[in-house]
Amino acid sequence: MVRDLKPSDQDYAEAAALREAIRGFQRRTEEITSAAGLTARTYQLLLMTKTGRDGSARVGLAELEDRLRLGKSTVTELVLRTEKRGLVRRELDRARGRGITISLTPKGERGLATAVVELGDERRRLLQLLNELAQ
Repeated sequence: MVRDLKPSDQDYAEAAALREAIRGFQRRTEEITSAAGLTARTYQLLLMTKTGRDGSARVGLAELEDRLRLGKSTVTELVLRTEKRGLVRRELDRARGRGITISLTPKGERGLATAVVELGDERRRLLQLLNELAQ
């Protein structure tokens, strides 16, 4: 379906408000995760691992690729670097034969918890804006 190619002033204002809010959220995420000893990307990896789709707080590499929207080699390298920092552990997934699952270590749990709590107000502001723009 082709939309009218002439955006209204309201369309521009909404697009700008959304981009500004997303960038503000990203910047605050970078600040908070850095203070917690994480990078923004490591934070995302920890968050997606903790909230694995099956509810087990364990994820496979394919799920991480999908949820992080990153390629296999990028996810593999990110997991290896994060494991070296003691934030996650890799384990053989007996149910899948040669598959690997990723889970958080206690250190990873602490870093993630700190960042999630500190970002609470920012998440609420972004969700509020998204709700307002959706109406």
